[in-house]
Amino acid sequence: MSNEAPVYTMTTRKDGRTTRMMICTAVILFLASFSNKATAQDDPEYRMEIGGGLALAAYEGDFNGSILKGWQPRLAINAKYRLNPRMAWGMEISTGMLKGSSKDVKTWYPVLAEHPVDFSTSVTDFTARYEYNFWPFGTGREYLGAKPLTPFFAIGAGLTFTGKPSLKGAAIDNGWETSPEAVVAFQMPIGFGVKYKLKDRLNLTAEWIMHFTGSDKLDGAKDPYGIESSGLFKNTDSYSTLQVSLTYDFWARCKTCHNDRE
Repeated sequence: MSNEAPVYTMTTRKDGRTTRMMICTAVILFLASFSNKATAQDDPEYRMEIGGGLALAAYEGDFNGSILKGWQPRLAINAKYRLNPRMAWGMEISTGMLKGSSKDVKTWYPVLAEHPVDFSTSVTDFTARYEYNFWPFGTGREYLGAKPLTPFFAIGAGLTFTGKPSLKGAAIDNGWETSPEAVVAFQMPIGFGVKYKLKDRLNLTAEWIMHFTGSDKLDGAKDPYGIESSGLFKNTDSYSTLQVSLTYDFWARCKTCHNDRE
């Protein structure tokens, strides 16, 4: 009997100690999870972002059959209003140059085949667009489930303004008729890209956008191959932009008057 009593006492003490440790661990984990949840909901969401970008623009039309040739530098200023972490409305003003040449175009035209024509023009556009993020965009602390990296799709509408195109080449010298003029045309930008959170309020965006216009006069020559242009997609001029932008978040949402957190 005297040998069994100490064993019983030591087992009881050990079990009690283990139970207390388990309870303390559970309490700490509970408090930690509550604290993380509170932190995730306490950081502000921002309604808007504003910034600028650098881009390369490539013309595609009668004097260029590839969007991978003739890249020209371009500057842009943009602003976005976030409807929620997945959707936003954006506005952008950008300006740059477009250039092209008929010497590499596969479509054969007697005059231009023998006497290539080069063109260049300034182009400025104003666009409004809708963006859809494939994943909620954010740091993850202001909106539960938000990701710092997400691909997105964009589509919109706008206006394209060009200066009077400059046309040079043997065809022009030999009397090939053109009527270059400044152009104002409707356009539809469509494209995709990737967004990344550099910091809590700093965003980096890389995107490729195709700008379909309703004009065949961006290059200074309308229907040189005898194919009538119409609408946004039938033999009209277009251009693509490859752009990198940096934007800054501002205008924090009211923490007590919106329900996007749930």
